[in-house]
Amino acid sequence: MLRKDVLDSILSYSKMFHPKEGILLLRGKSKSGVVEVDGVVIPPNAIHGSGFSAFGWGMIPIDLSYVGVAHSHPSGYAVPSQEDLLHVTGKIMVIAGAPYEDESCLKIYTVHGEPLKFEVKEGRPTPSHEEFDPEVGGDELGF
Repeated sequence: MLRKDVLDSILSYSKMFHPKEGILLLRGKSKSGVVEVDGVVIPPNAIHGSGFSAFGWGMIPIDLSYVGVAHSHPSGYAVPSQEDLLHVTGKIMVIAGAPYEDESCLKIYTVHGEPLKFEVKEGRPTPSHEEFDPEVGGDELGF
């Protein structure tokens, strides 16, 4: 399950880097085989190339809420390559294919490259007490 704002973030980020590949970390929860993605993180020092994108995990703070990686395929062919399958991390891999217009341009796969069905849910997650402090003005903390 993806939140609508996460879908919009993945599609917008992919458009921004087109014709190069974009890459994002996915945050969420996994319970009983169901993955719920409720946020994205832009990896620091990510490399965006023609036909590839990458980042160094050594630059990423330890965070157990990462459930996978999303990246774009500017060709529009949103199927994992052999290279994608060798470098997948987490529970799922999301691929956005050009033209990045709506959820039909997005495909989600297991770490073994098997397609998964998904739904898009409206709304934003309720911030946890670690992310929300009314004394500080109610801003969400993040990267």
